[in-house]
Amino acid sequence: MGKSPHLIRLDRASGRREIVANHWLRVAEASDDAVPPHTLLPLSEWLARRDELLERTDVGVWFKPDDEPESLGDDARRLSVIAVDFPAFTDGRGFSIGRLLRERYGYAGELRAVGDVFKDTMLYLRRCGFDAFEVRIDKDVEDAAKGLDDFDEFYQNGVDQPLPLFRRRSA
Repeated sequence: MGKSPHLIRLDRASGRREIVANHWLRVAEASDDAVPPHTLLPLSEWLARRDELLERTDVGVWFKPDDEPESLGDDARRLSVIAVDFPAFTDGRGFSIGRLLRERYGYAGELRAVGDVFKDTMLYLRRCGFDAFEVRIDKDVEDAAKGLDDFDEFYQNGVDQPLPLFRRRSA
């Protein structure tokens, strides 16, 4: 599967962002050998090797659109990186996975969007709790980062803003 050379990382507290080199390798499946540092394993592989990998902070998990966050459960809190694959921009299941990981399972580490990630999806991904974005290789990473600035006020609540506008105004 490989990796995109660049990653947009967002500091959720300050809103600052930076474009950094991507040091994590996402693999389709691991061998029975030792898992190298900075590897993102498919959820199924993680579950099969959970006991061996649980204490490692240099191994992460990536979700396919049909994976269920419930199968990772509270283990999510122990991981430093979780990636969610968006194979096509028309597949919105990853948005739900992101929200579930943040809101139901209390995941506080880096939540990374991978796959068909580009400027038009960035803001919506942020609203669902994503704070790192592996932009498609055929898209300009600097231009994609501008997508995070498309709007500065929202009617609806989101992971990044728990109260809807009418509650914020009445407060």
